[in-house]
Amino acid sequence: MVMSTFSVVDYVVFILLLVLSLAIGLYHAFRGWGRHTVGQLLMADRKMGCLPVALSLLATFQSAVAILGVPAEIYRFGTQYWFLGCSYFLGLLIPAHVFIPIFYRLHLTSAYEYLELRFNKTVRVCGTMTFIFQMVIYMGVVLYAPSLALNAVTGFDLWLSVLTLGIVCTVYTALGGLKAVIWTDVFQTLVMFLGQLAVIIVGSTKVGGLGHVWAVASEHDRISGIELDPDPFVRHTFWTLAFGGVFMMLSLYGVNQAQVQRYLSSRTEKAAVLSCYAVFPCQQVVLGMGCLIGLVMFAYYQKYTMSTQQSQASADQFVLYFVMDLLKDLPGLPGLFVACLFSGSLSTISSAFNSLATVTMEDLIRPWFPEFTEARAIMLSRSLAFGYGLLCLGMAYISSQMGPVLQAAISIFGMVGGPLLGLFCLGIFFPCANPPGAIVGLLAGLIMAFWIGIGSIVTSMGSSIAASPPNGSSFSLPSNLTTATVTTLMPSTTLSKPTGLQRLYSLSYMWYSAHNSTTVIVVGLTISLLTGGMRGRPLKPGTIYPVLPRLLALLPLSCQKRLCCRSYSQDLPVDTDLFPEKMANGVLSDSKDKEVVALDGWAQQGSSPTFILQETSL
Repeated sequence: MVMSTFSVVDYVVFILLLVLSLAIGLYHAFRGWGRHTVGQLLMADRKMGCLPVALSLLATFQSAVAILGVPAEIYRFGTQYWFLGCSYFLGLLIPAHVFIPIFYRLHLTSAYEYLELRFNKTVRVCGTMTFIFQMVIYMGVVLYAPSLALNAVTGFDLWLSVLTLGIVCTVYTALGGLKAVIWTDVFQTLVMFLGQLAVIIVGSTKVGGLGHVWAVASEHDRISGIELDPDPFVRHTFWTLAFGGVFMMLSLYGVNQAQVQRYLSSRTEKAAVLSCYAVFPCQQVVLGMGCLIGLVMFAYYQKYTMSTQQSQASADQFVLYFVMDLLKDLPGLPGLFVACLFSGSLSTISSAFNSLATVTMEDLIRPWFPEFTEARAIMLSRSLAFGYGLLCLGMAYISSQMGPVLQAAISIFGMVGGPLLGLFCLGIFFPCANPPGAIVGLLAGLIMAFWIGIGSIVTSMGSSIAASPPNGSSFSLPSNLTTATVTTLMPSTTLSKPTGLQRLYSLSYMWYSAHNSTTVIVVGLTISLLTGGMRGRPLKPGTIYPVLPRLLALLPLSCQKRLCCRSYSQDLPVDTDLFPEKMANGVLSDSKDKEVVALDGWAQQGSSPTFILQETSL
């Protein structure tokens, strides 16, 4: 196999990425050394602005898997995947107006603290352990897979790149904390943008401009229309991408600790909400660039011959072959794209290290050892980040030994996201849900997720070989941070229509989060109702989102007055520890908090059909 090789300039560009990332991290680590607090290390002292937080949120989402996977998806199947952008609207609007206000006002550090406030400590530990399992399995793969692809295409030393990335990322994450992670994410986001932009500009120039690219794609049916087929077993349709994608987005941007931690590091709640808004146009640009690279790649190979190696390449290698072929006569640009690729890996892995250290410290250690001094807590937090870094390198080695089982390991990330989303939604939207319902619901969701996920793996491995794609390429394609895991498992084409359990296993991966989170909610509510709901247990104020008051506020005023009954906010037991500064003569002074307590009161009425509304809140 003839491999593309790096020039000296390419190596310089790549090394600059690592040096600058490390320098940014060390700058924040040694700035104020000795005066750091746990809050500064884990939460950036809650003083971050909305722009760096937004770019960090984007960088975590834009993994190396997405950089390699989206263009290959567009090359093979056309622009249908572009409709995923429709899900970004609700997928970011709901976190901005539901999850962020609840988490921010409770002054959390870990998202799983919410589960203890709403349910109990057992539910909190279950949620934390599920998240740790999810991230530990995934982070080694996300480090190893791009390095393996780079090694196969360019001859770049596999374990040198794995060790270099792992060590650099571990050092700046452990020493600099969340602030270092956020600011390196900002730098790495710019590198990713420049690397992809370079490929689009050079590629479109070589084939005759973007207009010609679009014309060639249209001529070969690569520009997809709106596919309105409602069948959830069809891999990609408008409904699958636009609505199934909402649940995928919520599992990532609503309840994932890596993202929640960034919201909570914002200096104000308004800044956190604005950062969520700012991600929307950025994501549309990133998705558009990935799709354009795919179209440019398609037009390029209509004009130039594809090598034998590339026609037989796997998904993670296909785009790299194209980039090396395209940029081989432009020293520095291959290095820029590889820097772009590894920026995606660094941002994802550093987020994993930091979030894992935070939940381990806040959810598993501090509740049992509250007497830790500040200095000892800082040392332990840094040690945890270092430990997870070493564990990541160990998982990368295990990934190299897994062979075909590697796909199953990758898929676990996507399987677990839906049940965790369902657990938080059960607590936030359903006042009657209780701890037994939450635990049983989470277990049911995980069982359902692994049943369908592993079933689809086994089915696809045992099924007939799918029909060959254009130009003989035979890969199956990943998409993004959350769904990358499962997309690789779904056969894109089948020779016969599946029946029975095979039919269930062919459910589109974009519906996985929706299906699994719904399982958690249905089972959780059933168990809660069978075990008496929350009767006799006062709800913490601020842990429930007042859905009914919000919806009834949309009705005409005359209808509101007919439905409006007295407020129970002054008659019910309220835990005031969360809002001591807002208590005045036993009544919460903030109207939004009154609204929440009133809804909590409605929940505690048990079978009472009365809706609790407050005109001042509405």
